[in-house]
Amino acid sequence: MRIDVVSIFPTIFDALEVSLLGKARQSGLLDVHVHDLRAFTHDRHRTVDDTPYGGGAGMVMKPEPWGEALDAVTGGAVARPVIVFPSPAGERFTQATARELSTAPHLVFGCGRYEGIDERVFDYAAELGDVRLLSLGDYVLNGGEVAVMAMVEAIGRLIPGVVGNPESLVEESHEDGLLEYPSFTKPALWREREVPPVLLSGNHGAVAAWRREQQLVRTRERRPDLLPD
Repeated sequence: MRIDVVSIFPTIFDALEVSLLGKARQSGLLDVHVHDLRAFTHDRHRTVDDTPYGGGAGMVMKPEPWGEALDAVTGGAVARPVIVFPSPAGERFTQATARELSTAPHLVFGCGRYEGIDERVFDYAAELGDVRLLSLGDYVLNGGEVAVMAMVEAIGRLIPGVVGNPESLVEESHEDGLLEYPSFTKPALWREREVPPVLLSGNHGAVAAWRREQQLVRTRERRPDLLPD
């Protein structure tokens, strides 16, 4: 998978060099390119924002550098890319969204800042690829970089070969619509707290039943909205 990221703070994405995603980049499973939006400006101040039409607080990101950046990262693409813009006004990013996007051969992420990006950029981007405005949740961040980092990690780890044991992906939170069951390891007794006896029983059927029940209990207590009515 190829991933292009456009941001005015490209060094934030140096974190993608570490852990499993870093190994995936080294092995060629992920081909990640980070681009500085200011490289697509043509004034000596490298300006990427201006005052909003109609008045109001804050600044809006200009369409000109975004247009050139999108032309550069989508030009010559073999497959039509999916172009993602993090936005609190977008649809909710979920595990299902991550799994869907993990099958795309080319993802482009545009990181907005200030009061957002000129709306015409999204319209133009739709001529170059399939545009998705995605939100991590019902809150506002200072910019799109943190959201893109989260999305890239959620998507990247679903690509075959990135996570060493693919079975570990199946039992995670949200994969089957429920939260994940609690996990334990050695020692069996730690600071007067015991591991549930069923996990020490060797009875795989009983363990599976206990884990499923724990998923339901956790989901009911913490995220009842995930359960059917």
